[in-house]
Amino acid sequence: MSKTQDINAGRRQLLKGGMVMAAGLGASMALPATASCDSAPVSFDEIVDVLVVGSGFAGMSAALQARESGVKVMVIDKMPVFGGNSTINGGAMAVAGSPLQKQAGIEDSVDAMVADMLRAGRGMNDVEMLKLVCNGTAESCQWLIDYGVHWKPFVQHFGGHSVQRVLQTVESSGAGIIRPLIKAARDKGVIMKNQTKLEGFVKDDAGRVIGVEVREGFYFPNERTGKIRRIGARHGVIMATGGFGRDIEYRMMQLPELNSDLDSTNHAGATSEALKQMMLIGANPIHLDQIQLGPWASPDEKGFGTASQFNTIATYPHGIVVDVRTGERFFNELADRKARADAIMTRRDEKGQPVYPIGFTNAAGASKAQTLDWGLKYKVISKAETLDELAKIYGMPAKALKAQVERWNEAVKTGVDKEFERPMQEAIVLDKGPWYAVRMWPKVHYCMGGVKVNTQSEVLHLVSNKAIPGLYAAGEATGGIHGASRLGACAVAEGVVTGRNAGRNCAAASAVALKQA
Repeated sequence: MSKTQDINAGRRQLLKGGMVMAAGLGASMALPATASCDSAPVSFDEIVDVLVVGSGFAGMSAALQARESGVKVMVIDKMPVFGGNSTINGGAMAVAGSPLQKQAGIEDSVDAMVADMLRAGRGMNDVEMLKLVCNGTAESCQWLIDYGVHWKPFVQHFGGHSVQRVLQTVESSGAGIIRPLIKAARDKGVIMKNQTKLEGFVKDDAGRVIGVEVREGFYFPNERTGKIRRIGARHGVIMATGGFGRDIEYRMMQLPELNSDLDSTNHAGATSEALKQMMLIGANPIHLDQIQLGPWASPDEKGFGTASQFNTIATYPHGIVVDVRTGERFFNELADRKARADAIMTRRDEKGQPVYPIGFTNAAGASKAQTLDWGLKYKVISKAETLDELAKIYGMPAKALKAQVERWNEAVKTGVDKEFERPMQEAIVLDKGPWYAVRMWPKVHYCMGGVKVNTQSEVLHLVSNKAIPGLYAAGEATGGIHGASRLGACAVAEGVVTGRNAGRNCAAASAVALKQA
C-alpha cells in the first residue's frame, strides 16, 4: 500500500468489535478486508485553507476564529440544517468570572470551576485541557456577545456547580448562539455547505491530512446519495462532529444497557462514522464508554422536549423530586448529572420496570420556566392547586408527600439540607400552590469520550501519542475533558473555547501547496 493512498475512504460499515482497535493502529498496518481504500488524488475539486467538519458550537467557533486570521475557511455538515445538537441545546454556558456574577456578588474563579468539573468527572479528566476550557470561558463569553449573542440578565445554579455560574441565552436554546455565529461566518465569507458528508481523509506522502473525500448532495440517512468530491485543506482539517448518542448500535458496543429502549435528546445525525474515520488513521479514542444520561428528561415526550428546560430552570433549583411510591425525596437534586441520573434509574418495580419519579415546584419556582406553557399544553407538565390534588394525579401517598414538603421547608428556613446535603443558594419555601410537576426518566444525552487531543487541539495518534499532522478536533468529538460526567452548561463552554482554540492553531499552521482539478 503506497503512503499516498487514502487509507480511510471506506464507505461501508466498519469497526465491529475488535476491528476498532486493529484499524486504529496507524497507516503502517493493513486495514481489515472490509475496508475500502482509494488512491489519493493528485488534485482536488476545491481547495480552502481550513476545512471544518461540523457546524455546532465547536465547528462555528472554529470557523469564525480561523476566519479572523484571514484564511479561507469552509464548513461542511452532512445534515440539511446547520447546527446539529447545538441548535436544540438549552443555550446554557458555564462561565467562571462573568460580569453578571460580579454584579450579583457571586464569588467564583477558574480554579473553583476546574475543581467542580474534576469532582463531577471522578478525577478522570484531562486536567490540561480542562484548565484550557475553564480559563477561556470569560473571554469567550464576551466574544459571543460581540457576535450578537444575548444572555438573560441573571445567573443560574446548575447541578454539580459549587456556585451560580451559568448564563443562558434569552431564547433558552442553543439556537441563540448558533444563529448569530452562522450569520457572522457568512458575513465574513466563510463557505457553508450542508448535505455534505465526510467519507474519508486524504493524506500526502508524509502522512499529513491534506483534505477529505465527501458526498455532496447527501440525503441523510441514505448512504448511497450524493456525488463524490474531494476538498483540499492547505492548513488542516478541524473535526467538530459531535458525539454518537443516536447511534444505538455503536453506543451499545460501549454500554450494552443503552439499547433502543432508552431515548436520546440528540438529533438524528448524532452518529459515529466521523469518529470511526479518525480512528482509521490512528486517532486515539478515549473514554468511549463514558456516556451521559440527562437526568432532567421526561418519558412523556420524545427527544429533548419541554421538560428538560423546565426541570433545569425550575424543578432542580427551586423544587424537589420524589418517589411516587413513598412521596419522599431520594437524592440531592443539585448533584452532578451522573449522580442524579444514576439515582433516578434505581426507581424500578419488582420486574425491573421504571417507576417514574415526580419532580415538582410551585408557581414561584416556575416563574422563569419558558417552556411551562408548552409543557402544560402537551400534557408533559401537570398543574395541581393543592398537594392532595398533586398526589392524586400521580398516585402518591398524600400524607407522606405533605410531610416531605414540610421537612423541605424547614431545611430551606435553616439553610441546611440534612437529608441529602443539597446546596441551598436558590432553594425556596414550597408553602403554597399552584403546583407544577413532571414525570422524570433519563435519556442518552452526551458522549464524554472521543479522540484525544493536545492543548493545540491536534489529534493524537494511538501508538506514537504524537499529533497527526493536519488533523484537529474540538467539542464533543474529543474525549477526556469531562472525565466520567459532564457538568451542565459545560458543553457550550467546551465547544466554544476548544473550537476557537482549534481554529486559531489550525489557521496558524504551515500551509501546503495543493493542486486543483
